[in-house]
Amino acid sequence: ADEAVELQSKCLFSYMLKLAESTCCVCAFPPDWASLTLGVFVCQACSLLHRSIPHISRVKSVQDTWDASEVELMATTGNNAAKAKYEQTVPAFYYRPTHSDCKMLREQWIRAKYERNEFEFIEKQEPYSAGYRDGFLWKRGRDNGQFLSRKFILSEREGALKYFNKQDARDPKALMKIETLNATFQPAKIGNPCGLQITYLKDNSTRNIFVYHSDAKEMVDWFNAIRAARFHYLQVAFPGASDEELVPKLTRNFMKEGFMEKTGPKHTEGFKKRWFTMDDRRLMYFKDPLDAYARGEVFIGSKENSYTVLSGLPSSTQGHHWNHGITIVTPDRKFLFACETEAEQRDWIAAFQRVINRPMRPQEYAVEAHFKHKP
Repeated sequence: ADEAVELQSKCLFSYMLKLAESTCCVCAFPPDWASLTLGVFVCQACSLLHRSIPHISRVKSVQDTWDASEVELMATTGNNAAKAKYEQTVPAFYYRPTHSDCKMLREQWIRAKYERNEFEFIEKQEPYSAGYRDGFLWKRGRDNGQFLSRKFILSEREGALKYFNKQDARDPKALMKIETLNATFQPAKIGNPCGLQITYLKDNSTRNIFVYHSDAKEMVDWFNAIRAARFHYLQVAFPGASDEELVPKLTRNFMKEGFMEKTGPKHTEGFKKRWFTMDDRRLMYFKDPLDAYARGEVFIGSKENSYTVLSGLPSSTQGHHWNHGITIVTPDRKFLFACETEAEQRDWIAAFQRVINRPMRPQEYAVEAHFKHKP
């Protein structure tokens, strides 16, 4: 009898492992946990988020001992069945997090699906689907670094996101066109789990705004409202494009950020430590990671247009404190950078190489031309 129980246990365990050969239902990472109440498989990181909603989800490791009824539950539900139920009407523009996204974004995706049932009832999607949103966000002051409450209005009809310095102000302090708007969660840089960095172009230069809200749902609703506005703008701008073509263009995370040293165009000035952000083909550098404006921007084109990245610096180079150099060669000049560690140098070179290996799109030639004519 004991042998029969042990055999059954082994069979159940093998079957559970086979069932778990899917991906995490939250972030698409390989799963090693399961929710007994929802019947879905999750990775270890997302299992911790499921634990934060115990009234909705009870998790268990697939390596634990499972009885026949529990295994049957997982076999009859599973990720696909749960997806059919809880993700019935996810809008095309709604951001689906991956394992590399911040904890808050993944947790709100879980709560939106299983706690708030946002994708079973379309009326619950109004906060980010209505085409208009207003409210107050804590915004970092450009000069003093203090976060102050500011009123924001997002209007698809006006094609802009605006914010006002005073509650009764008629004119906005800034008007950000949806055409060039981007938003990316930056909790570590901003120092708040709901920290969002909004960027837009002003006179073809990048402007940063750093905001947060104490309510995580509010912040994610703002993020998805921006994505919705971008989606509808692009649908009009590119009427023949499919959703699959447009969705990757809604918002983007930066390719890489971090400190490097740089020198000036003559290569005779001393190297200065700067914060660098690689945003698509724009390499921007700032004195401080939370600066509103970049000190400078470098356009990184493609190898077909004579852009290359090299490991190391010219032998005559002096004045750098960090030893791991990078040279970017453009049709007009060479840009010299130095990294603190070999690992950072390797990561930056890989990021530059990804951009250089990608052929330039027609509209990027206009951006390149603008950079060449900058004073």
